[in-house]
Amino acid sequence: MDDRWQNDPDPNDHPRARTPEVRFDSGGVPLLGVLHVPAGPGPHPVVVLLHGFPGNERNFDLAQALRRAGYAALVFHYRGSWGVGGDYSWSNVLADAARAVAVAPGLDPSLDPARVAVVGHSIGGFAALHTAARDASVRAVAALAAYDLGAVSQASQGVLDEARTMFAGDPLPLRGTSGDALYEEMRTHGAAWQLKNLAPRLAGRPVLLVAAAHDTVAWPELHYDPLAAAVDAEAATLPADHVFSDHRVALTRAVIQFLDRTL
Repeated sequence: MDDRWQNDPDPNDHPRARTPEVRFDSGGVPLLGVLHVPAGPGPHPVVVLLHGFPGNERNFDLAQALRRAGYAALVFHYRGSWGVGGDYSWSNVLADAARAVAVAPGLDPSLDPARVAVVGHSIGGFAALHTAARDASVRAVAALAAYDLGAVSQASQGVLDEARTMFAGDPLPLRGTSGDALYEEMRTHGAAWQLKNLAPRLAGRPVLLVAAAHDTVAWPELHYDPLAAAVDAEAATLPADHVFSDHRVALTRAVIQFLDRTL
C-alpha cells in the first residue's frame, strides 16, 4: 500500500525493527553510521542515504519512513565530519559514498544485495549521481536538491564568490579542511564534475531528480535544469527551500513511490 510508510509495522512481524550502529572502513578510516532495519525476515532492499554539507540535515525522518515502507536505510558520516576521523574533502565524500554503497548489503544478513539504491541531498545528491554512474549495481538513484560542484566551478565570478563564502562558513563540524581548500578542489576538478556530463552513464537507469523552487543554495536554474534536460529521469519540483522544510511529507512520498516502482 502506498501509505504503509505512514503506519507502524504490524506488531506480529518478526524479527522486530532494529536500529544497529554500524562501522565500515573507507580509505583506512572507520566511518560511523546507523542502519534502520525493517520488521520482518527480509530480504529487505537497501537505501544508502547521503547527507549534504556539512550535514545539519541528515534526513533521519526519511530513513524512518523508508524503514516503515520496508526498505533498510543506512545513514552515515563522511570522513572528517561530525567526529569521524580523517580529512573532509569533496573527493573523500565521493569515495565514502561509493564505499557505503559497496558495503551496505553486507551490514546485516536480512538485506538484499540485488536491490540497492542511493538517495542523496545537496552534496549528497551530487555524490549519489556520481556513485550510480560509476557503479552498475546501483538499481536506482534519487538526487534531492543536488548541489552541482561542477556547474558552480564553471559559473560567473559572483557565483564562485558565493560558493567560497558558503564553504568557509560551515567548517565547524568538519576537520582537515577549510573553505579555501574546498573551493580550490572544486575549481581543480571543474567541468569533469558537472552532473549533466553523467547522462551517458545514467542512460536507461532509474533516476529521480527533485528540485526545490525556493532553493537559495542549489537554485534550480544552475543546479537542476541542465541536469534534468540531459538525463532521462523522473523529475519533480516542490515549492520548498533547500532542505524541503515544509514539504517533508511530499518529498518522502515522491522518494518512496519512485523506489516502489524501481526496486
